[in-house]
Amino acid sequence: MPQTFDWDDIEDIAIELTDAHPQVDPLTVRFTDMHKWILELPNFVGEAGASNESKLEAIQMAWDEEYKDRKN
Repeated sequence: MPQTFDWDDIEDIAIELTDAHPQVDPLTVRFTDMHKWILELPNFVGEAGASNESKLEAIQMAWDEEYKDRKN
């Protein structure tokens, strides 16, 4: 069974978002879109209402770091 993750698994979410949207610059994504994309990730099990702005901001920064690492 694949590993599942939720809102507190910031690095896992960042990796999965980079895999799902490899050409998207994370800093151009609105939080509302990112929230939707996270909920659509195959192994994501978190509740939609359990996110908040600080978690989304942390995810966006981790995603940006992963995105930049893969571009280099």
